[in-house]
Amino acid sequence: MTPLGVNLIFFIFIFLMGKMLKITKLIINYQVDAGVIGLLLFYSIPHFLVFVLPMSVMMAVLLAFMQMAADNEIMALKSAGISLYTMIPSALIIIVCGTLATLMMTVYGMPRSKLAIKHITYTALAAHANVGLKARTFNNRFENVTLYVNAVDTQTMRLKDVFIEDRRNPDMISTIVAPAGQLFRIPDRRVVRLRLFNGLINQIERADQAANTLHFATYDFEYNLKQVEKISRYKRMDEDEMSLAELDQHIRKVQSDSEDYNKALIEYHTKFSIPAACLALGLLAIPLGVEIRSSRKSAGMGMGLVIFVVYYVLMTAGRTFGEMGIIHPAVGLWGPNVLFGTAGLAMLVRSAKEKPLYWMDRLRLFAGAATGAIQRLARRRV
Repeated sequence: MTPLGVNLIFFIFIFLMGKMLKITKLIINYQVDAGVIGLLLFYSIPHFLVFVLPMSVMMAVLLAFMQMAADNEIMALKSAGISLYTMIPSALIIIVCGTLATLMMTVYGMPRSKLAIKHITYTALAAHANVGLKARTFNNRFENVTLYVNAVDTQTMRLKDVFIEDRRNPDMISTIVAPAGQLFRIPDRRVVRLRLFNGLINQIERADQAANTLHFATYDFEYNLKQVEKISRYKRMDEDEMSLAELDQHIRKVQSDSEDYNKALIEYHTKFSIPAACLALGLLAIPLGVEIRSSRKSAGMGMGLVIFVVYYVLMTAGRTFGEMGIIHPAVGLWGPNVLFGTAGLAMLVRSAKEKPLYWMDRLRLFAGAATGAIQRLARRRV
């Protein structure tokens, strides 16, 4: 259990480090409360665990059997008449527990955490309106309003080259363009007020197809943030935010040849294929650990990282081909599990029968080269 815990902590820390730059930006530039940041990190953990758990289980099993092989414990047990199959149940308990935990994360943890993150994000947007503004990006967080800003000064909240498309009036579409603007925080935190300077408004009436152009020296654009909070509570459009029952119902509603159908089917199979990866990779780690016979943990880490990267590339390719409709989503997502699981069982049988795996020498050299490259890259960065 110690290698599993160490691997979990290590990989979660690696994933969290990727978020540190964004977190620092939120705290320094937007003065977002530390409590909000803590909640965002907490609800991001299920997303990390979906990938961390299979990797950690594989690494823990691999390192455990490597250490046993290096200390000649496996040879001693075999000499006493204990086969390799008798040593597997303890590893299977960890593998099955990791599989069930990953299944809990994909089926229950991720949808709820996604909804919680969306609600917290919209709440933070209501409290700090400038959090939702990203330079050179079309911002659609306000319903029926599209906002584009070329540059944002987070300290003075001055905006440059502002473009707004306002569709809140069902009878009219308004397009507002201004070279400069100023964002104001309202004390009650219920209204976003954007003051624009020296711009123009293009209005198109849908019924009469009439167009009007108005020039202004100063124009105040306001948006009620109560509507934003309403969106955060009731809007559930993304497939990864749906529960299993809602996703199944959504699949039945959409057309079978549409892009939405492929996306929904991919999300449905992902909820079960990733937990199955924990089982497939864990089974593969047992014969690999027996055959490597190295006391260096870096060799096992390199081997595990290579295997997981190969699996992740195959899974990503299958997901992409499934979204494009080239192959069925089930084939793309379950194919890597079948491949790695079959390879693990075949290698396990050969190891139990004391039959050598001739290609292991080349795999050791490849893993050693990969480990050396990672270590050299780490030294250069330091």
